[in-house]
Amino acid sequence: LPESHVDICLCALNAGCHVLGEKPLADTMDNARKIIKKSAEVKKLHAVIQNRRFDANIRTLRKFIESGVLGRLHTVYSDFFIGAHFGGFRDKMKHVLLLDMAIHTFDAARFITASDPLSVMAYEWNPSSSWYDHDASACALFQMTNNIVYGYRGSWCAEGLNTNWESHWRLIFEKGSILWDGAKGFKIQKVTYNGGFMGTPEDVEMPPYPELEWTGHAGVIRNFIDCVIKGGVPETVGSDNIKSLAMVHAAIESSSSGKTTGIKV
Repeated sequence: LPESHVDICLCALNAGCHVLGEKPLADTMDNARKIIKKSAEVKKLHAVIQNRRFDANIRTLRKFIESGVLGRLHTVYSDFFIGAHFGGFRDKMKHVLLLDMAIHTFDAARFITASDPLSVMAYEWNPSSSWYDHDASACALFQMTNNIVYGYRGSWCAEGLNTNWESHWRLIFEKGSILWDGAKGFKIQKVTYNGGFMGTPEDVEMPPYPELEWTGHAGVIRNFIDCVIKGGVPETVGSDNIKSLAMVHAAIESSSSGKTTGIKV
């Protein structure tokens, strides 16, 4: 339960423990700030289990983007559509998609684009066929740093034709595009424009990159333990992960107000 995270983390930090906590960092931005402040005060590490960052496929995508083959990245879209019949607390949870699941996709968007959020316009709704008590579907449009726009669409109550749990992605560059199915499926086209109505696309193969030794939850845990033992800052450190959490709460605020919401950490 996100509401329990702040008390558990503060208790552990006050006891002199390093803390690797479950996502989301906290249920509110104020509680997230309390955890980060306490971590700094007691000089103990605090990080969040954002296991998608340690997925081999997203690392492959990031490396290809950094290669510059397609030029500058400017627009990103992700789709997350799963018909998840959890039962239990999620069925009664407010903002269940944005607060419980979108944090993974938003954090992945930050990682893929190497950018941070500036503002968002969002809308939540609960389809008539939903088995959730509150809004289980949402869309959001984020303005990111580096002049990148990121669009999110998702639903916890989408029956049939489900996406990968890591979402389906479209990335648009100045010289082409990438479709990623959230797993090992990449389709890449580089476009040459020599005048005329449309450019000429050329398929590009995703080059092989070194495999990760530790992936998923094991990767997060290994990274955290290495930093505890050897020193260093975990990749999912709370002081950075709060930027992903801020995307969630700003999207909820925007949906509630019907207005574009600035994102502040």
